[in-house]
Amino acid sequence: MKYLLQRLAFYAVTAWAAITINFVIPRLMPGDPVQALINRFQGQLSTKAIDSLYTLFGLDEERSLWQQYLDYWGNLLRGDLGTSFAFFPTGVGDIIAESLPWTLALMGVTTLISFVLGTGIGIYAGWRRGSWLDGLLPVTTFISSIPYFWLGLLAISVFAVQWRVFPASGGHDASVVPGMTWGFISSALYHALLPAITIVVSAVAGWILGMRNMMVSVSSEDYVLVAQAKGLSERRVMFSYAARNAILPNISNFALSLGFIVGGTLLVEMVFSYPGIGYRLFQAVGAKDYPMMQGVFLIITLAVLAANLLADLAYMALDPRTRREA
Repeated sequence: MKYLLQRLAFYAVTAWAAITINFVIPRLMPGDPVQALINRFQGQLSTKAIDSLYTLFGLDEERSLWQQYLDYWGNLLRGDLGTSFAFFPTGVGDIIAESLPWTLALMGVTTLISFVLGTGIGIYAGWRRGSWLDGLLPVTTFISSIPYFWLGLLAISVFAVQWRVFPASGGHDASVVPGMTWGFISSALYHALLPAITIVVSAVAGWILGMRNMMVSVSSEDYVLVAQAKGLSERRVMFSYAARNAILPNISNFALSLGFIVGGTLLVEMVFSYPGIGYRLFQAVGAKDYPMMQGVFLIITLAVLAANLLADLAYMALDPRTRREA
């Protein structure tokens, strides 16, 4: 319990620091987002309306940066993430609530598939060194070096332009009304299939390489050799002794991946124009949308911290040394 409380205190301080940085950085960026919003209305706003916009978005020059910071925390504690510049007058919370399910559905499933598939293949490749499976490592190394966006563009060129098997962009057909209907669900799955395959193909190679290399290192440890000398079955030695210890670094990486799921794969969502939260972040950066950027960064920060806390708990369950140190 003491160890858990220490970790919770550490993550609480980290969350405070991240939220503070999240508040400061957008305000250091050049440009005036309110002026950009005024330009969108082409001079149709009065002087009083302009002053109200500065006050609404927390950019009133009469209020110091410290006062804006306190206002930001007050709104945050009330669950108010502000009003978006780019999607004015829609609230940031509404936009995130609309975009987050798309990213969670795409990135959550693909990350889990990549981790399970890559870890399983890496266990067997590392345990059976020199086999035909181990000989595929150069291919996985080549695939892992290909950037997401390049693989996505290649997939669109082949499967959406040349062969027209999948749609090139979007989250669903424009003619389908969003809702819990089979028509919408099938359309969403159809549009998500090509970016999902792109992510899995690109990500699984890294999991294979990491797990395989750890299995090779762990397989030569004394406790593995002793387990083999005791006559235990090969399956038990591979999973209960070797893989259980070799998987620990992968769990840390998987926890980070879970945290960044909510941010989406920004480049993939940009390439496929997928309506996820990563694409919204890209739009917010271009529009100098402070509240939107802060809202997305806040969600990503909290998700990463929660995922790392889960990784710490998983370490305690898998590694007895961690429990003894605690």
